Amino acid sequence: MTELIVGLAGNPNVGKTTVFNRLTGMRQHVGNWPGKTVERAEGHFKHGSYEYDVIDLPGNYALSAHSMEEIVSRDFIVDDDSDVIINVVDAANLERNLYLTVQMMELGANMVMALNMNDFAKKKDHIIDIPLMSELLGFPVIEISAKDGDGFEELLTTVEKQASNPIDSSAKLSYGDELKEHLGDLQSLIEKDSNLLDVPSVWTAIKLLERDSIVIEKVQKSSQSSAIMAEADKVAGHLHDLYDAGAEEVVANARYAYINGLMAEAVKRPDVEKETTTDKIDRIVTNRFLAPFIFIFVMFLLFHLTFTIATPFCDFIDEWFAWFGEYLAGAVGNEILGSFLQDGIIGGVGGVIVFLPQIILMFLFLSILEDSGYLARAAFTLDKVMHSIVGLHGKAFIPMILGFGCGVPAVMATRTMENESDRLLSMMLIPFMSCTARLPIYSIFIGAFFVANKSIILLSIYLLGIVVALIVAGILKRTMFKGMSAPFVMELPTYKVPSLKGVLLHTWEKTKGFLRKAGTIILGSAIIIWILSSVPFGVEYGSQESVLGMIGSAIAPVFAPLGFSTWQAGIAILTGLVAKEVVVSTFTTLGGLEEDDEEGTIALVHDLFTPLSAYSFMAFCLLYVPCFAAIGAIKQETNSWRWPLIMCAITLVTAYIVAFLIYNVGMLAGFG
Repeated sequence: MTELIVGLAGNPNVGKTTVFNRLTGMRQHVGNWPGKTVERAEGHFKHGSYEYDVIDLPGNYALSAHSMEEIVSRDFIVDDDSDVIINVVDAANLERNLYLTVQMMELGANMVMALNMNDFAKKKDHIIDIPLMSELLGFPVIEISAKDGDGFEELLTTVEKQASNPIDSSAKLSYGDELKEHLGDLQSLIEKDSNLLDVPSVWTAIKLLERDSIVIEKVQKSSQSSAIMAEADKVAGHLHDLYDAGAEEVVANARYAYINGLMAEAVKRPDVEKETTTDKIDRIVTNRFLAPFIFIFVMFLLFHLTFTIATPFCDFIDEWFAWFGEYLAGAVGNEILGSFLQDGIIGGVGGVIVFLPQIILMFLFLSILEDSGYLARAAFTLDKVMHSIVGLHGKAFIPMILGFGCGVPAVMATRTMENESDRLLSMMLIPFMSCTARLPIYSIFIGAFFVANKSIILLSIYLLGIVVALIVAGILKRTMFKGMSAPFVMELPTYKVPSLKGVLLHTWEKTKGFLRKAGTIILGSAIIIWILSSVPFGVEYGSQESVLGMIGSAIAPVFAPLGFSTWQAGIAILTGLVAKEVVVSTFTTLGGLEEDDEEGTIALVHDLFTPLSAYSFMAFCLLYVPCFAAIGAIKQETNSWRWPLIMCAITLVTAYIVAFLIYNVGMLAGFG
């Protein structure tokens, strides 16, 4: 079979990931670009006599050297052995999307355009002459529907033809006589050095005018370096005198002029744009007064549905693990080995797997909110609050919203922030967002003390994380991270019905990570906890006389002012440093002895806590040091142990203060 390497490129929110999922299905994996801390999604599939290797490039608006995502995208187009670039474009926002297209044309990319979201364009009365657009651009334009799969067969057939007959798309660009003449002068000097011809000379010339640091460094190694740089400075000066603007602005204006000409020829639009359904919904959803209440209601509904739907499934899994644990313990006929299997393995891992339905549903609902376009509105809503209180802008809250799922990808999402100070501050705040790993902790304590108001209590915990994050951000912004953030326009994607396949793939990817953790970290922790609970042999299992009990007793007084001074609570906090699910695994190993795992654990925490101390404990687990994986992600992103250690100190101090206030103010108010 013939192998084809295909890159998927496009702006954020154009359906690129949906195209990727529809093409590759489950035959995909995510890793980092070689030598880069940028995520790389890669998938494989077969079509006819071709075997495809598809790389989902980061969503970009440009191909400058301003962010790592933009650099890896252009490096892939320039340096990697790609056969075709599929440029996924939102037909309803064609003008904005074409700015990236034009820059890929400057690179001479062998392209096929996949024109997506055509139904939204038609609703806005945009009529696109696709054959004419294809002729003007110089490469094929194929109408598709990523959601329904329409046009994919034609797209793949066209990609295969294009791979056989590559086209240098830079030939069709037209930037006006003045700029063309000066670019030509630069190009003639660049073309004298064959080492600079791995990309079209027009691209190198444009990047020199834009003062692109990577291209300048490359040109400075050339034998023609002095002549090329002198000519670039001369052209930039001339353009400034002519247009009273910097060369970078002149180039951007030339690109938009080309795009405007293309739009005028190939797209008919109404004189007055029709108000879309998205515009109508946004009048309510992003209303400055209603938006916060809508966000709270949506979160409440999410938690209520999660608990209501998941409970019967959780009960079934709990009963099965209880039966299986008893069966294994009875079958082995050895008291110590039976305890190891029932209390250590089944109790430790099963006590967390019991909450798998809740975790799956949480991931599912978050994926629906993200794919529908609402999650961006939630970030926009809270961004206004953050801006007024803290001075942080747009991108800062997007990683924090992602932190509701998992802290590791949330930390990685800070890469898109150009301002290093804002990026570091966002990393300090992400641990305060309640990830799904903490959900089993809340479920146990809510099941023990707050059954009647479970959704409200869970919502209050999530809101507590947001409020604390804002307060800490305000303090840090005035101390460690002084100065205003760089302004940023947050894009609000068009509302759409999420594709079932895309939502299920997102949910499976995240659930798979949880199951992998259950089979490795949680299993290992459960075994260690069982051993420490059993030695020295001869003492009662899980008693204060065990090694685990002695360690817990040593650290328990530290937490007495927070309302939980028992050794079991102390050891759960300690083991939770590995992964937050291990907090539940610890209680389950200690409390799920002869009963159902969940019932035994609930009975144990009911004996150890009061409702007030239980809420204080949940708040502490919400806010204190995140898991080792999140700490490692911050270390990788900052390339230093300094910031992970600072984050650990900030979260630990914050958790202690907040839990102290909750318990002691609650006691004074008579809630003890």
